[in-house]
Amino acid sequence: MKKTEKPILNAEEKRTLAGIEAGKFKSVPKLKQEISRYSKIAKDTTAKNKTISIRISAVDLMKLKAKAIQEGMPYQTLISASIHRLTV
Repeated sequence: MKKTEKPILNAEEKRTLAGIEAGKFKSVPKLKQEISRYSKIAKDTTAKNKTISIRISAVDLMKLKAKAIQEGMPYQTLISASIHRLTV
């Protein structure tokens, strides 16, 4: 892309750009520390080091799978994320 050409933005990118231009975003103090902190949180959150088995109804499993499709993730990830939210 040439410097004079404007990039093609998707809807989310357009909203983000509009927010930046409107001054809705602020710089984060101690940016490197915050990046490090959130990187550790993400790593700890995604560490999967235990396996469990549970029994649930077929209807509940069907609903979980449908919700996971809406969210764009595997149903096991949806279950894990839901449990994580409950325990934080």
